[in-house]
Amino acid sequence: MATKLILTVEGHLIKAAKEYAEGKGKSLSRLLSDFFEMIKSKKLVQEVELPPTVQSLKGVLKGHSVSKKDYKKYIEEKYQ
Repeated sequence: MATKLILTVEGHLIKAAKEYAEGKGKSLSRLLSDFFEMIKSKKLVQEVELPPTVQSLKGVLKGHSVSKKDYKKYIEEKYQ
């Protein structure tokens, strides 16, 4: 049974959500319903199991700081 829900949300967020929903070919109501279903079934992005390769890299840089400058230097050296 569908039930109405009234939300108070910032205008720019509503606009962005409507554009996103339109791009997905869904109504805003359907988009929110799908999101609520994800919450209900606990299938949010943070809870999705990572592929083995990505899982093996998780935390590899913990405690290290890599700046844009460091990355730029690495790329320049790699492709010279």
